[in-house]
Amino acid sequence: MNTRVAAWLAWLLWALCLALAVLTVGFDIYTPPSRQEPPFAMLAAILLLVYPTIGALVLSRRPKNAVGWVLCAMGLIFEVLAFDGAYGIRWLTPWTFGPSLMLGAVLLILLFPDGKLPTSIALANLRLVRLWRAVVWLAISGAALVSFWWLTWPEGALGAVVGFIGKFGLGALFFGCVGSVVSAFLRWDSAQDEERQQLKWFAYGAALFLSAILFLLAAPEQTSGWVVFPVIMTGLLGIPVAVGIAILRHHLYDIDVVINRTLVYGSLTAMLVALYFVGIVVLQRVFVFLTGQRSTLAVVASTLLIAALFTPLRRRIQGFIDRRFYRRKYDARKTLEAFSAQLRNETDLEALSDDLVGVVAETMQPAHVSLWLRSETALKGQQAE
Repeated sequence: MNTRVAAWLAWLLWALCLALAVLTVGFDIYTPPSRQEPPFAMLAAILLLVYPTIGALVLSRRPKNAVGWVLCAMGLIFEVLAFDGAYGIRWLTPWTFGPSLMLGAVLLILLFPDGKLPTSIALANLRLVRLWRAVVWLAISGAALVSFWWLTWPEGALGAVVGFIGKFGLGALFFGCVGSVVSAFLRWDSAQDEERQQLKWFAYGAALFLSAILFLLAAPEQTSGWVVFPVIMTGLLGIPVAVGIAILRHHLYDIDVVINRTLVYGSLTAMLVALYFVGIVVLQRVFVFLTGQRSTLAVVASTLLIAALFTPLRRRIQGFIDRRFYRRKYDARKTLEAFSAQLRNETDLEALSDDLVGVVAETMQPAHVSLWLRSETALKGQQAE
């Protein structure tokens, strides 16, 4: 398929998703006022257009990359679910399209980032191309069997047979998921510089999705939908955005900065929130013990404590993460800081030259280092002219 045909088909799929999103917004707006549900279907339809948009952009520039088709297909499924939620048919549920979405996730992991199965991965001198093809067919057959089971759900003896087949398909789909994750780890081991940066972006998006899942599992049942919905959307949208940045190579090498800032400010936020609530509880008990009643001063004192601890705590967390995860950059920075301090007091030019060459060799690790200094006579000759 040439570039023009792939781009046209991709943008036609995008237009179909956009039409479903517009219909979803229309039905959600003109629903009778007796309905008291929040407009989550409408918001989801708008936000989940990211999937087909990224897919169409990928296919416009990389028509042979199958990852774009996977994103477009997943976007179409999400838009159909949002439209069903707004229209109120209720016969299309996440369970109905769950196997298809799981299949999309398997294909996304297996095909990322070049749109091909990991043919370059070998284990114990044995090429694993056939294994990855088997994983694909295992996931496809498993998704088909589970979908048939959940869509028909017959009763009696036939229901028992279909249920057995569906459970078998569920197991096949599960092993397909496991196989795709294993392929991602093996691909990481054999990846070079640029591909490794792409895999970092994908891992970052997957980490956002898993964090959203863990939050939903840990959140109490009384948690407001306005809290749950942004978490779900962040997890779902992190994957296509990360995939788009990785494949289109837009700010590809910024992932290290993104991961570093996420680790620092994520840890900082968790620690400050914990200190805030612990401080409120402790101070409230102190006020109750001293005065016999609760006081708003506990909240004020805790807020001031958090404000005072923000900067020093951030520096300590930044230093710990740099030492633990970015040791090479941390050592290079420390070497440059030490050289800067020495530069203020050094007067011997030869010693300074040797130190400069040593610092460059230690921090940048080039194959060869040489330093050329212009002679003093040449400088005087230029000044005379």
